[in-house]
Amino acid sequence: LLMSFLSQVGHEPLPPTIGRNVLGRKVLYLPGFFTYARHIVEVDGKRGLFRGLTPRLISSTLSTITRGSVKKAFPLEDMEHVSNKDDVKTSLRKVVRETSHEMMMQCVSRVVSHPLHVISMRCMVQFVGREVKYSGVFSAIGRIFKEEGILGFFVGLVPHILGDVIFLWCCNLLAHFINTYAVDDNFSQASVIRSYTKFVMGIAVSMLTYPFLLVGDLMAVNNCGLRAGLPPYAPVFASWIHCWRYLSAQGQLFRGSSLLFRRASIPAASFPID
Repeated sequence: LLMSFLSQVGHEPLPPTIGRNVLGRKVLYLPGFFTYARHIVEVDGKRGLFRGLTPRLISSTLSTITRGSVKKAFPLEDMEHVSNKDDVKTSLRKVVRETSHEMMMQCVSRVVSHPLHVISMRCMVQFVGREVKYSGVFSAIGRIFKEEGILGFFVGLVPHILGDVIFLWCCNLLAHFINTYAVDDNFSQASVIRSYTKFVMGIAVSMLTYPFLLVGDLMAVNNCGLRAGLPPYAPVFASWIHCWRYLSAQGQLFRGSSLLFRRASIPAASFPID
């Protein structure tokens, strides 16, 4: 969790190494998960790997409880499974209704849990500047309220919600159309394939909506008094749209999306000549 977020904010304390891609061309690779983890342990000890874990766990718990409460308060009537192509309209209506219900649960749970998510991000990013401004959940709540007011708990919320909504609709609709038009009911393994379609679509769509997650997390720590959220580490963004445009111009909208094979954005001229 910590390594992922530090790579999102662009904190790369270790130099890249020269490697080769599948075509044999030289590329610069940033340190992977285990190398980065060793560096954190060397600097911060093993406890450093768990920075921000407590507020993150509370955030996840609040999210789960909220989803359950909303689902109980607004139950969705069950509909029979429809797979026959003659009932496409009925099937699509079912998907739209289920997705709308799921979207409502996700948005409410995101709003409720986001303040703890902000605290978790700020606890983690203190690794960059070796700060201790956010040392506990309750003290962090008091500090944010005092310095930024109630809105301070919801910085970065909009891109997160947009990412959630786009993910849900794209994933569910794509899975529906694939199951309806690409999977034949006469095929013996049709039910098995349909059970995995949504999972596969989720992986694909999550990559497309990753920039919303990145922008939301960066806004959570931007201009909050911590070194990683201030120049020269990062510009002070006027809004999440400003942040998005900045990352897009830098070609960094997918920064931190992978922790295993991370290529550095270095011009080819930077490589030594054989």
